[in-house]
Amino acid sequence: MNVKTLKWLGGIAGCLEIIDQRRLPAELKMLQCTNVKQLYDAIKTLAVRGAPAIGVAGAYGAVLSLKKPPAKASLKQALAILKRDCDYLASSRPTAVNLRWAIDRTVKRANAFVEKHPSCNLSQLRKIVLAEANAIFNEDVQMCLNIGKNGSNFVKNGFSILTHCNAGALATAGQGTALSLLYEAKKQGKRFKVFADESRPLLQGGRLTAWELKQSGIDTTVICDNMAASLMAQGQIDIIIVGADRIAANGDAANKIGTYSLSVLAKAHGIPFYIAAPSSTFDLKTKSGKDIPIEQRPADEVRLIGNKKITPDGIKIYNPAFDVTPAENITAIITEKGVLQKPNSRKIAGIFSF
Repeated sequence: MNVKTLKWLGGIAGCLEIIDQRRLPAELKMLQCTNVKQLYDAIKTLAVRGAPAIGVAGAYGAVLSLKKPPAKASLKQALAILKRDCDYLASSRPTAVNLRWAIDRTVKRANAFVEKHPSCNLSQLRKIVLAEANAIFNEDVQMCLNIGKNGSNFVKNGFSILTHCNAGALATAGQGTALSLLYEAKKQGKRFKVFADESRPLLQGGRLTAWELKQSGIDTTVICDNMAASLMAQGQIDIIIVGADRIAANGDAANKIGTYSLSVLAKAHGIPFYIAAPSSTFDLKTKSGKDIPIEQRPADEVRLIGNKKITPDGIKIYNPAFDVTPAENITAIITEKGVLQKPNSRKIAGIFSF
């Protein structure tokens, strides 16, 4: 996909431009975030979404935060505002660990620079934070490419692949995580087809993955979430590839609600189940999936389709954004560092030991 999900425009006084994914596929519209509140709302309402993408957005949020202090503000005051704003941004989506990871990295870089250069000015600090955000952006682009190269061999000629939600270019700064495997396989001349789960309630598969794969000329069929088991039983699915928003130290992985059920179905039908995610999605401080916080989304996401109410008045709504797939259901986790077959705590610790 040639369109970039997000990019920084201008220098330290610039803004973050994102694709407003709430409008896809009907309209491709760019949204410019010039302050922290705008970015918070964009992340919260899923104008920008996908764990790696909101991580990169959060890093640029630190740049937006440092636009607020007046030129005569002390460095101590600027750093206090930066911490407050970054904590605020991190609260927008609690499950995806990339957001907190990127924000903490930029704040740490700012504090380290001030500590090393106590006589620096605010303009210099802003430049350092922008450079760090740009580095995170560029690293994400490269990580996506490496994930695709490391996992493309799992996509064989003639395969039918099932994916859930959207883990492509729209979810990252680069060409995606799960979908990166497909893009690399296509470059290699392989012919395959994709079944994209609709991904209720927000239809990220039907709206976003289908739109993205169409731009790339990949044979794609959208199915309702409850059709996946039938296709597996008919032998029409060869592999399942999904992304992740947080991977615990033992390999348990949180992803869009409905992923866990796919992993159970895959196991029952003997179908390989792969997760593709960058190292920034791993949270080694979280021991297992039981400790991963699960974001609860607004009831209207289930209650409404568009502006039309589909449930009776007074009915309760349960709307978790994610579920957790246990490591034992995962055939392999594909990262930019390599492939973890049958992931467990020892193997995961190993790839972070160097």
